[in-house]
Amino acid sequence: MSAARESFEGNTPLAIIVHGGAKEMTPEELEPHRVGCRKAADAGWAVLERGGTAVEAVEEAIRVMETDPVFNAGYGGELNADGEVQMDAAIMDGDSLDAGAVGFIQGVWHPISVARKVLENQEVFLTGDGARRFAEEQGAELCGKEELITEERYQKWKAQQEEKQNVPMENNTVGCVALDRSGNVAAGASTGGTGGNRRGRIGDTPQIGCGVYADNERGGCSMTGDGESIARVVLAKATIDQLARQRSPEEVTAASIQLLERRTGGDGGCIAIDRQGRLGWAHNSGNMAVAYRTPAMDRARAFAHKCEESE
Repeated sequence: MSAARESFEGNTPLAIIVHGGAKEMTPEELEPHRVGCRKAADAGWAVLERGGTAVEAVEEAIRVMETDPVFNAGYGGELNADGEVQMDAAIMDGDSLDAGAVGFIQGVWHPISVARKVLENQEVFLTGDGARRFAEEQGAELCGKEELITEERYQKWKAQQEEKQNVPMENNTVGCVALDRSGNVAAGASTGGTGGNRRGRIGDTPQIGCGVYADNERGGCSMTGDGESIARVVLAKATIDQLARQRSPEEVTAASIQLLERRTGGDGGCIAIDRQGRLGWAHNSGNMAVAYRTPAMDRARAFAHKCEESE
C-alpha cells in the first residue's frame, strides 16, 4: 500500500486535491493521467483563489476530468454490457451536509453538474430516466448517448464481447475534495462505472457515505476502486469518522484502505482534506493518479505511480 501527505501552513484555509482513479497503469498511461489531474486541480484552484466556494471548485475540477477521455468519467467512460456509457456522480457540501447524486444517468456531458443541481434541489439521489429528465429541466448540457463513446473504449468493449481476448476493463472513479476561504469543505466524484457491467448497475460513487462524504467539523474525502467493496464498508463516512479522532489525513486514508482490504479484499484509493487544510491520500492498487495544490504552490503537483512526483 502507498500513502502520502502534505501539511498545510499559513493563515488561509485553502486546499484542493483530485484523484483520477486507482488502477494498474502502463508506462504510457502515467503522464496523461498526471497531466489530466494537474489540469483539474489547477482549474478547481482558480475557483478557490477568486473566492469561489468549495462546492464550485469541486464541480469545476471534476468537469475538467469528465471532458478528458483519459479518465473513466463523462466523455470516455467505460461501456456497459449494452455498449453504452452509463454514469454515476455525487457531490456533498460539508457546511450544510446537503448532497446531490445521480446514478445510471445517460446523455449528459457533465453528470457532476447534474448532481450539483440535485444538491441545490435537496432531493439527494436521482437515477436513470428520472435523472436525465431532471437534467433537461435544469438546463444541463445534454448529448446523444453515442457522443460519449470514444473509439478506444468501443474497441475494448467489442473485443470483450467477441471474447477474442481477456480485455481489462476499469472500475474507476475521478474525484475531488476542496477547502475554501470560509473553511467550508466539499467532496465529489464521477464515474463511468465498471466496464461491461450490467445495465443499471450502481456502485459506491453516488451513494453518500460510500463514495464521498464531507463535514466541516471533520473534513472531506473521495473514494475510487472496487465500488461494491467500498459500499459494503461505507468507506467515505468511515474515513471522515476517523478524522474526528484527531488523526491526520495521512493516517486516516491509510487506515481506510487497510480496512477495505482486510474486510472485503477489495482494491481502491482515497483522498482527504481535514478542517485544518492538511491533505492525505492512500491506495492499495498499483497506481493512483493524484494532484493537489495549496497556497504555497504556483501550480498543482501531480503523481501517478506510487506517489512518485512529476514536476
